[in-house]
Amino acid sequence: MSAQIVWFKRDLRIADHAPLARAMAAGPVLPVYVIEPDYWRQPDTAQRHWAFIRESLIELDTALAGYGLRLWVFEGEAAAIFRRLHETLGVAAIHAHEETGSDWTYRRDRAVRRICRQTGMAFHEVPQFGVVRPLASRDEWAGHWERRMKVSPVTLPSRGEALDPGPAVRAATHPVEALPTQLGVGDIPCPGRQPGGRAAGEALLESFLDARGETYRQGMSSPASAWRVCSRLSPHIAYGTLSLREIVQTHRRRWMALKAEAPRSNWAQSLKSFESRLHWHCHFIQKFEDEPALEYRNMHRGYDGLRDESGADPERLAAWIEGRTGLPFVDACMRQLRAEGWINFRMRAMLVAVSSYHLWMHWREPAQQLARLFTDYEPGIHYCQFQMQSGTTGINTLRIYNPVKQSRDQDADGAYIRHWVPELVAVSADWIHEPWRMPAGLQQRYGVRLGRDYPWPVVDHEQAAREAREKIKAHRASRDLTRESARVRRQHASRSPSPERPRQRRQRTVPGQGTLDL
Repeated sequence: MSAQIVWFKRDLRIADHAPLARAMAAGPVLPVYVIEPDYWRQPDTAQRHWAFIRESLIELDTALAGYGLRLWVFEGEAAAIFRRLHETLGVAAIHAHEETGSDWTYRRDRAVRRICRQTGMAFHEVPQFGVVRPLASRDEWAGHWERRMKVSPVTLPSRGEALDPGPAVRAATHPVEALPTQLGVGDIPCPGRQPGGRAAGEALLESFLDARGETYRQGMSSPASAWRVCSRLSPHIAYGTLSLREIVQTHRRRWMALKAEAPRSNWAQSLKSFESRLHWHCHFIQKFEDEPALEYRNMHRGYDGLRDESGADPERLAAWIEGRTGLPFVDACMRQLRAEGWINFRMRAMLVAVSSYHLWMHWREPAQQLARLFTDYEPGIHYCQFQMQSGTTGINTLRIYNPVKQSRDQDADGAYIRHWVPELVAVSADWIHEPWRMPAGLQQRYGVRLGRDYPWPVVDHEQAAREAREKIKAHRASRDLTRESARVRRQHASRSPSPERPRQRRQRTVPGQGTLDL
């Protein structure tokens, strides 16, 4: 039987893993993960990503050992490594999941396919999510998603035949127990980062469906409650320690039981909302699969030139990404994200809105900055959401969040702000949302002097929002956007509601707030 490579990428598990099952059935198996130095030099990579991956790889190796296999970790260019393995071991095929990643990973995968054609190795890729490659039309996409989610998870043979690569190849690998500890260009400390590995993902899913998710629908919008009531499964979905199909099917079993017992309960309604977020997860990645250039250019080309694309103002960008804009709720959210690597969707949307409208920065550079902060960075979701929130899709309603209104709505007593912005810990709820309005006497009483202990706002947020609306209005009036809007709607808009959502009279082309609160 011929040697088979299983190439692990963003699928760091053995459960519901079709490439691994197929390889085990075809011949002796070499499970491979490749640390690619050039990838970790890209501007959207970060140490917190690698730390999560590293923990997941250690657990993956242990899981493989239960089937008589081990994980071999190489470092270098993937295509060159596979060529050498073919020359040394006579590899017949590489098995992997499809990946809708960045332009860098897309070019990397093309290079691997080219090596496979040149050497005669087969390259078998299978879908991991509900993303369809290639998708002829959006009209039937929801049906494709539903059919994939209903298929039973893949089971592995009871035992695999391990491929011994020999001493020369073994010498070129990293022992899993001694993997590098530092990779990625973003080295911002993340003390509250979620741990990697399947066990951590399974624990989150169980606790969400057993207890935490009951008030999901009510608590997902506030950053103070979202950490508890949201599933926080997004990094495990992004790096594949759990399969989306496993999550959907486990969730549906719980949901159906709740619907039978109490169809109008908080539990049932919350899990109904969660189902729609799982559906929309793939909806956004499908956009990126269909148009990978969204990483670099506006979805709606009629918005080219709306903002300066030469680069963001460095002082404004630094104030925003470091959580010192002088807008307390914005700064609190950014500081939580920096420290924990996760924040709920509404607050992600607000952070993007502030960068795009109030600070009037082109979305590209802020998107790379936030990619490095999100432990759950998923390129397909990230860039499509960034464009939606920055107003460059041409088919979505502008959402220019008022950061003070969000502050009062989501943190009325200011407790969240005081936790993350300790400079304002003594300020009362009457002033903490807009400290710049405090008279000098109150600043002295509360022990915070604006401009010394806490910055003045980088902009007048109300005036900046008005100016942003005027700029967008003028841009729209200066050109005919109709044809390009029709093209975007035809290629990317949702055609039908998800299977578990009632059909609306009026077709919705965008999800509601909190869409990706996983």
